Amino acid sequence: MSSHQANHISFGTDGFRGVIARDFTYDVVRKAAQGMADYIAYKYMRTEKPSIAVGYDRRFMSDRFARALAEVLAANGLAVTLSATPLPTPAVSLLTTKGYGIGVVITASHNKHFYNGIKVKLNGRSAPPAVTADIENYIGKAVPVKAAGASVEVKDFRKIYGDYLDSRAGGTSKLLAKLPGKVVVDFMHGAGAEMAGLFDSKNVIRIREEHDPLFGGVAPEPVESNLQPLVEAVRKNKALFGVALDGDADRFALVSDKGQYFTPCQTAPLLLDYLLAGGKYRGKVAQAVSMGYLTKRIARAAGLPFEETLVGFKYIAEKMLSEDVAFGAEESGGYAWKGNLPERDGALTALFVMGMAVKTGKPVSALYAEIEKKYGKSAFIRRDFELDKPIPNKHSFAVKIKKKLPKLLLGRKITETNTIDGLKIVLDNDWWVLMRPSGTEPLLRTYAETDTPENTRRFLDLAGKLIEK
Repeated sequence: MSSHQANHISFGTDGFRGVIARDFTYDVVRKAAQGMADYIAYKYMRTEKPSIAVGYDRRFMSDRFARALAEVLAANGLAVTLSATPLPTPAVSLLTTKGYGIGVVITASHNKHFYNGIKVKLNGRSAPPAVTADIENYIGKAVPVKAAGASVEVKDFRKIYGDYLDSRAGGTSKLLAKLPGKVVVDFMHGAGAEMAGLFDSKNVIRIREEHDPLFGGVAPEPVESNLQPLVEAVRKNKALFGVALDGDADRFALVSDKGQYFTPCQTAPLLLDYLLAGGKYRGKVAQAVSMGYLTKRIARAAGLPFEETLVGFKYIAEKMLSEDVAFGAEESGGYAWKGNLPERDGALTALFVMGMAVKTGKPVSALYAEIEKKYGKSAFIRRDFELDKPIPNKHSFAVKIKKKLPKLLLGRKITETNTIDGLKIVLDNDWWVLMRPSGTEPLLRTYAETDTPENTRRFLDLAGKLIEK
């Protein structure tokens, strides 16, 4: 989340974000670092203080912001290691299970090139809200120490992350050699391209891997409107499928052999069904409230518990740490499953889909056709409305709309109204619409899923009218 005040840093859905030179400055970074150091001094006053790994993405001056942050932490007497190169965010999450107590990443993830930000990692995933709330309080009161001359160790962490991915893929080079055709990997000029060597194979075509702080003029967000180069490369090369990673490589998107962009509401059931088909995976299916009904139907058919969480992968990660969760998914393209870190990971998901292609010998379109045949069709659309002013209280907004609901919508009965994060209305045939205010921006996000794009658009139009009343 962005902030217009240097002395108010808010870690929103996944980290603090702001416009470079307005909200995100050296002063802000140093103040954030001091706040973290003060938090650590208080939290660990009776125990050994954790060592800290600091990573950064490929954005404008991310390396310099990362060094400034690392120097303030080091000047506070903390053991800090700075990445020698840009690094995918999941790599920093991994480091917090490999001897580093805390990970910090300078990244604005999928946002446009003029943003930058800070993410905090603990125990293999994003720091939970209780921790970031404490850190925010300390940042608000922080007065940075002079950091000139502070000693910071520098290390190339890419091999540690590469070895982790290799172990999960059962040998990456072996897997890639077995691919029954070409696959396109689109790095969107992001930090995932630092691991491009991992995908070095005659069967893999890599695009947008050059270091470009402007991201080719497109936000490094793997959504349909930004993936035309990937769609074209898949069609031109008659590829088995194409995958895209976002700016810090924790998000993932899939394009089928027919050049069709798969929404997360189509990708998640494809992954889940394949995971369960092997018979080794049992446990709860957890997904963000902004996700769809196919995963719910698959969980139901398999007799697995199913739960929806607030939007933000950190809420799924908490479930994965505290409960027996087999699979977690979120609408922005984050996926995780049992046996790995409780963290979304774009490269890991890409390797998993490659494994599917090798084991099944089928193109993605054929695998997804089987899902549709068994569980129904999914047409998911997200539409954002700009508002005159922010809606500060999501719950009050949800309750107000809920009171105005008619008995029928689109001629169907309403069977569920969920108010954990905005208002989600579910009909008796599983169609749903979610109205979710931003909370910090004058923006209302609406999401809907039905069996056809036409019905989904009708549902979103209806949601717009409910809001206007």
